Amino acid sequence: AEGNGPRNAMLALGYAGWAPGQLESEIQANGWLNCPATPELIFDTDIEAKYDRALALLGVDSSRLSGEAGHA
Repeated sequence: AEGNGPRNAMLALGYAGWAPGQLESEIQANGWLNCPATPELIFDTDIEAKYDRALALLGVDSSRLSGEAGHA
C-alpha cells in the first residue's frame, strides 16, 4: 500500500506430487529441461511465447524437438 513491495509478483496455483525418487528418475530419463530463471522469462505477460523463450535460453528450437525420448 505504501509502494515498498516487490516490483513484480506472480500468483500460481496448482499441485504437484512425486513419490520418493520419482523426480530424480524423471530427470535421469531426460523428462525435464531446465533453464536460467530470468526475470524477463518469469514475469513477462506474453504467456504464449514463454515456452519458446525458455527453450531459446538453452539454444533449442522447439520445431526441432521430437515426441520420442531416449538416450544417445
